[in-house]
Amino acid sequence: MSWAYAGALGFSLLGMAILDFRHGLFWGAALRSKSAGVWARTAGVHFGVWAVFLLWDILGIELDVFFRGDSPYMTGINLAPHLPMEELLFLFFLVWLTINVFVGAAKLAEWRAGRGAGRQAGHQPGREAGPP
Repeated sequence: MSWAYAGALGFSLLGMAILDFRHGLFWGAALRSKSAGVWARTAGVHFGVWAVFLLWDILGIELDVFFRGDSPYMTGINLAPHLPMEELLFLFFLVWLTINVFVGAAKLAEWRAGRGAGRQAGHQPGREAGPP
């Protein structure tokens, strides 16, 4: 029994949390809003999509599409036949990563659009606005 894969997932989740809270992407934005409604929507989206993926996995297992392969890096703890404990962590990470990439890309595009608008108006980075 090895906790290497679970540890790697935990380390990846820690990195995801740092990026999210540093840039206010998903959970970080909910934390900054201090609104119960925003917290509820954030949790609903994350855990709702996570549950859909988990049901998808269970359906795939039942249809013999998915199966658990042997790996010396996994704990060997199965929650159900062919459903390792690490799958729950992986799906949680996958959903969070996807949401953070989407929100991060939208923020980056918004930032770049605002930066481009300044250049079109004659603004040069590093120079104050006004006459030379």
